Amino acid sequence: MSKRIYYSGPDAVVTDVLFTWHPAAAKSKSFLVRDLRKVGVTRAGSDPQKYVPALFAGAMLLAGASLALLDAPLSYGVSVLAVVIPGSITAAWRTRGRQWELHATYRGVEVVLYSAPDARVFNQVSRALRRSMEQARPPSTGFDLAAA
Repeated sequence: MSKRIYYSGPDAVVTDVLFTWHPAAAKSKSFLVRDLRKVGVTRAGSDPQKYVPALFAGAMLLAGASLALLDAPLSYGVSVLAVVIPGSITAAWRTRGRQWELHATYRGVEVVLYSAPDARVFNQVSRALRRSMEQARPPSTGFDLAAA
């Protein structure tokens, strides 16, 4: 069985043999470390920055139309809301954050090994996996050194 535990937390366990993820909404997933290939990190989710110009353009159209068509006090209120609401939506998008994900090829199939919104915990888990994979490599015979 496993000799060394590199990370043990509520959502993941990384040993020298297994990587196990316990997602909140699904059953646990386990992977043999020696069968993992092409491990990489990505940020999941859509990029809210691409919606910001359209959101503010719509707000400006609404503000301009309200100034032209409505009475002064009501048009000022609509204009302020047309600017404040998109601004608050944009701020919420930026502070919400996105998921960090570990992807890999496991026995020829692309899989998501782990996902977390917290960068600190995610980095701990990914660092533990890296150490486990380094430990799982076959020992060097010394004959692979280059000579000059």
